[in-house]
Amino acid sequence: MRIFYYKVKPSDDGMLLQDFLKRRHGYSRRLIIELKRGGLTVNGSHRRMVDPVQAGDQVEVRLGEDEGLNLTPNPALQAAVLYEDEDLVAFDKPAGMTVHPCALHYDDSLGNFFAARYQTEGLAFRPLYRLDRDTTGICVSAKNTLAAGLLMGKLEKRYLAIAEGQLPQDAGTINAPLVRLPGSIISRQVAAGGQRAVTHYRVLARTASHTLAELSLETGRTHQIRVHLAYLGCPLAGDTLYGGHTDAIGRQALHCWKLWLPECLGRAETTLFAPVPPDFFLSPKV
Repeated sequence: MRIFYYKVKPSDDGMLLQDFLKRRHGYSRRLIIELKRGGLTVNGSHRRMVDPVQAGDQVEVRLGEDEGLNLTPNPALQAAVLYEDEDLVAFDKPAGMTVHPCALHYDDSLGNFFAARYQTEGLAFRPLYRLDRDTTGICVSAKNTLAAGLLMGKLEKRYLAIAEGQLPQDAGTINAPLVRLPGSIISRQVAAGGQRAVTHYRVLARTASHTLAELSLETGRTHQIRVHLAYLGCPLAGDTLYGGHTDAIGRQALHCWKLWLPECLGRAETTLFAPVPPDFFLSPKV
């Protein structure tokens, strides 16, 4: 359980409690609705969200009380912890592990590992974004609803990718809309009228057969990097779904290696790094 204390300043005297939480401290409408059912007091007493606060009031918010696990714990799983504080945890997700449970991975996801790690605390799993099953690297989960609301969509990430062939420029932008491939529930393709998708890349190294690049996403569409590189004729090494080959690496060569956490809930801006996985260097071709 996470407890927050806020003292009402003279400049906020007379403000409605719900506006005090939303405007001054970033609480979402959804979280404010949840707090109507409990977990909030003013000067130790219950107060309605539509009641005004007064200068000097002490507002106490309790998050995660009696929240309960939302996934089945699996203590046999392993994922390195790169960073942790009271409000979030960052894992180095290995290849072959999904973020959320699914039909074929109902108990061996990162969520199941999270549930086992925080079984005593009873924390719910709230990942702030998703990585594909075979994409490795930094994956962040919030430990409470306030942190999730404040950080969702505000994390800046960098990816490393090994592309087959030669990217056309040393730095560039791929602006190509994406749609679901007809007849498939998984695959995407570039097509007019699709969702806007923009990927920026910077070449770090080249060989005769491959390109190592750093990429960032302006949008976050399903399989965006994978489809965009294939669209350029340079699919990810190992990404057989989009035309890659497994002679250099046995899975899609994509790794979330760098992430910036913004200043939030008393934590200074923080930069995280995930070690480059060994299979990025296994092939003599790369």
